[in-house]
Amino acid sequence: MSSRWISGLRSVALDVPDLARAERFYTEVWRLRLAARTADTIYLRGSGADHHLLALHAARTLAIRQVTLRARHPAALAELARAAVAAGGRVLRGPAPLDEPGGGTGLSLRDPCGRLFQVVHGDARHTDTDEQADSPIRLAHAVLNSQALPASQAWIEQALGFTLTDRTRIMAFLNCDRDHHTLALGDADNDALNHIAFVMPSVDAVMRGGGRMRDAGHAIEWGPGRHGPGNNAFNYFIGPFGEVIEYTAEVEQIDDSYRAGGPADWTWPPGRVDQWGISAPPSAALKAAQRSVFFIPT
Repeated sequence: MSSRWISGLRSVALDVPDLARAERFYTEVWRLRLAARTADTIYLRGSGADHHLLALHAARTLAIRQVTLRARHPAALAELARAAVAAGGRVLRGPAPLDEPGGGTGLSLRDPCGRLFQVVHGDARHTDTDEQADSPIRLAHAVLNSQALPASQAWIEQALGFTLTDRTRIMAFLNCDRDHHTLALGDADNDALNHIAFVMPSVDAVMRGGGRMRDAGHAIEWGPGRHGPGNNAFNYFIGPFGEVIEYTAEVEQIDDSYRAGGPADWTWPPGRVDQWGISAPPSAALKAAQRSVFFIPT
């Protein structure tokens, strides 16, 4: 079910109001590592090969700058530029060399709803990997709210080559490679960032991360649990500035034999919100945070 252009999710860039606090939290508690630093930005890596998973920019308020995807081959960037425009989006920059840590060639796209996607090819990779470390390996997915979900889904399918893997009552899950979903769209009355999910090496690591976050004063706002679509174990938290972040593990790996389900395929008995049925529903604070972080304007 893979996209002919996109192989996965590389990173997410956020504006944050306190860069020093962000660095302390994401290195000491969330357990990312510093990959690079500029005058006003830090780049944080996981234990895998991606150059960075988060780019955190000093700013006055919290916002999402872009979602960065990785292209399968150099020619994909020009093909994506044409497909994005044909689907009603805009090319903001590129394809052109990127003047930022990690480098590579990049293409910046704005979809019709104002979301900013960057696609990179040829960026640097780390060789000192340790995917068994008790820390995030890579990003699993980014979930974005949508006021016009069918139109947003159509753009991601047409402009980026993604495929629908499942549709629940409140969410559309979109696939580009082996992971069940790399992007998802939440059916909402806003176009905010819903959450960013980080892959941990095991379910035990997801649980230990929950304990570490609680020790640091960040409650588990939803979890522990196991989702339906994607079959992944999860714990959700609110980060230091109001961003929603997830530890996850055991994301379902799929191929062309996978058949997309609909809302009737993903229902739970009364009082349950996941497969395990041990967690309370998402907290009111989590739901509010999932509608509070918006893309920067151009």
